[in-house]
Amino acid sequence: MSAMAPSLPSADYLDPAQFAAETARIFAREWMVACRSEEIAGPGAYKVIDLVGESVLVRRGADGRPHAHHNVCRHRGSRLCLGDAPRKAGRADIPDAVSGAGAVRCPYHGWVYDAAGALIAAPHVQDEPGFDRADFSLYPVGLAEWGGFVFLHLGPAKAMPLEAQIGEAGRRIANYDLAALRIGHRIAYEVEANWKLLCENYNECYHCGPVHPELCALVPAFRQGGGAELEWERGIPHREGAVTFTWSGQTTRAPLPGLNADERTRHKGELIYPNLFLSLAADHVTAFILNPKGPASTRIDCLFLFPPDEIARPDFDHTDASGFWDVVNQQDWAICERVQQGLGSSAHVQGFYAPMEDANLDMRRYITERMSRP
Repeated sequence: MSAMAPSLPSADYLDPAQFAAETARIFAREWMVACRSEEIAGPGAYKVIDLVGESVLVRRGADGRPHAHHNVCRHRGSRLCLGDAPRKAGRADIPDAVSGAGAVRCPYHGWVYDAAGALIAAPHVQDEPGFDRADFSLYPVGLAEWGGFVFLHLGPAKAMPLEAQIGEAGRRIANYDLAALRIGHRIAYEVEANWKLLCENYNECYHCGPVHPELCALVPAFRQGGGAELEWERGIPHREGAVTFTWSGQTTRAPLPGLNADERTRHKGELIYPNLFLSLAADHVTAFILNPKGPASTRIDCLFLFPPDEIARPDFDHTDASGFWDVVNQQDWAICERVQQGLGSSAHVQGFYAPMEDANLDMRRYITERMSRP
């Protein structure tokens, strides 16, 4: 037992108060991935993002610049846009009002805000003595773009530069030119497990042999030695004759431009804390965007990214990759849900990391450091 490093206490994956503290000290203080830039591609394009319980309105202005604000009117607190949220049966359908320049009109009393969040019209009020439109701008949310992803920060006044949070991962995967890729397919999952369990699961391959027979048939190194001593920076080799994450290990898609010789035949993976997993193959990239919903609930948007010219081909078919990944994903979600259930046992107050799970010590450090800061 002495050689086994302790994990976080089981209660940290179960306690609503712990999740609320993580929301305040991590999710509200870190850059979090929200969507892909292509989802707000042109002037006036917008998207409503549910970010750990906060509704955020992301819009692109006429000048092409993106902006993000809390999705609430400064006047009486009405939600400005519903986006794709389902409407209640029988309720009046009040449409979102966003212009081609990114201006948004509140549906309640008609206050209008430009793309940068400034109040530009307040009917029957703006000419009242002492009324200053500058006092009623929308509440800002930080926004930055990297690798074709939109990152949001709920505390923009204290946000570190996004590049500092990305860290060395940006250098390790620079050849994949993520910004040039586009969404070829997406799958949304609702997983009944704590977000930290999902990160820890992604960080180790000790579980790959027991949980992922199809994956290990494609990448035998994942089961060797319990997944120990994997060369993630160089990339993990596939079985003989295989070059990518598909059922056959082959593809008719061309390798992504700019890859080196190793990257054309090996697999890379990155976890960019707190909520982005990247799996990088020669012909496509799979991105997992986590949205923690509670201590035992996480939404995951799984995006399959390809070069736009591949997507435009008449014979484009993502299913060789997405179908394979869906099987692997469902195995991961099932085992993580079992761990979540087991952590509720009164007998199990804390787990332990085996030596080949040393990357999860980084997860423990990440949580401990951020939860201890004032």
